[in-house]
Order: sequence, then C-alpha cells, then structure tokens
Amino acid sequence: MFSSYIAIGDSFTEGVGDELPDGRTRGWADFVAVGLAAASPEPVLYANLAIRGRKLAPLLSEQLSPAIAQLPQVISLNGGGNDIMRPKVSMQSVVTMLESAANSVTEAGIHMLMLSGANPSRHLPLGAVMRKRGDELDSAVRALFPRANMTFVDNWADEGLGDIRYWSSDKLHLNALGHARVASNVLTALRVPVPAEWGVEEVANAPGGPRSRNTVAYYREYVLPWIGRRLTGRSSGDGRTAKIPTLTPVDPATTPPL
Repeated sequence: MFSSYIAIGDSFTEGVGDELPDGRTRGWADFVAVGLAAASPEPVLYANLAIRGRKLAPLLSEQLSPAIAQLPQVISLNGGGNDIMRPKVSMQSVVTMLESAANSVTEAGIHMLMLSGANPSRHLPLGAVMRKRGDELDSAVRALFPRANMTFVDNWADEGLGDIRYWSSDKLHLNALGHARVASNVLTALRVPVPAEWGVEEVANAPGGPRSRNTVAYYREYVLPWIGRRLTGRSSGDGRTAKIPTLTPVDPATTPPL
C-alpha cells in the first residue's frame, strides 16, 4: 500500500478527455489516487506533474527531477505517445529514455509504475501506422520487465479499451469511462481494490459501441488543428503548468463521481 504518489507524463496522465464541468481534467491518475486513499487507513498524498503535448525528452527534463525530489513512495510514468505520432522517431531512443528514467526512480528508493497508453489506432486516420509503432514500443518496454521495485501496466494490450465507448470525441484521448478502466488496470496490478461504484466491470460487460466514421467535421475540428500545430512548432501544452505540482492530501469524498 502506497501513501504518497506522483504521476508524470503527457495528456494521457494529465487526464485530457475526462473534463469536469468546472473545466478541470480528472483522468486515470486521479482515479488511482482516490483508489489508494479509499483503501488506506492513513492519509494519501498525490501530485500530478503531467502536461499535454509533451514529447518524452522534454517531459522527463521538466518533470522527473521535481517528482523524485518530493520523495513519494511511487512514481508513475507514461510517455512516448507523442513521439510515435511524429513522421520520424527513434524507437530505441524512446525505450532508452524510459529505461533510464525508471532506473533513476528506483535508485532513489521509489517504486516505479510504468504504463503503456491505451491504443486509439482503430479509430484514427492512418491508424495502422500508429498501431505498428505502438506495438513496437509496447513490446520493447514489456521486455524490460519484471524488475525489482517496478510494476508495468500494459494498457496497450488491453483490447477492450479499443472500443469507441471508451474514447472522447477527438478519438485520440480516453473519456471518463476509459480513464476509469485504466485506473482499474493500475490498481489491480498494485493489488489494491477497485471501487465498485466506478462500474468498470459493468461497462466492460456491456455490448460494444458501433464502429466510428471520420467525417469532414471531425477532420476540421481535430485533425487540421493538430497538423497546424505540428507545422508551426506549437504544442497543445504551451503555456500550461502542472495541475497538482506538489504532494496534496487526497479526499475521496470530494472527488466528482464517474
């Protein structure tokens, strides 16, 4: 049982796609923090340093040292998703950076929780290219485990997460149901009970959603702006800061319901 937890990463960990009515993002890492707190007899502290749009190198440069410096009992890391969406990527470089980061965490006496992201390729334009790269990255990271003081949660291999009902309207980020399922995967790997009120099993057992179509409106609203940012060197995370930069007590009672 961990009583302090820091999440680092990009939009997946920030919680993009699971927006609350007040504009805040929630996401799987917030759910994991709530699950830890609900199962713990002691107060649980949580921070989330993730910022959307970050490629792996700047992500680690900005977030890893501040996370380790707070000396939590566990640090989670997911990264590389933005790298494999670029025209060119060195997969070996991505894997080497992930392995180095994991070693830095464990050498500080902190448990390393490594995650692969969920697989959105079934619904995306050029999804076959992304799936091939994602399969390669997931296989390479999986080969690093098991290791002492490390846990790997393989969300990429969770075929159920590919269903459209788990994805937000941009088809690239998970919605609230998807984030809850990832949190369930994480808590299960850590041998922590998954709160029944999340309804993860009920959703998983329900019929799947219909296959989605990428309309002109979809390209106009999501694909073209993404291409525009790539061409101009901008990122969706420009000017953003961490949503929970320092370890803060978790109160499950004040967390909005799923």
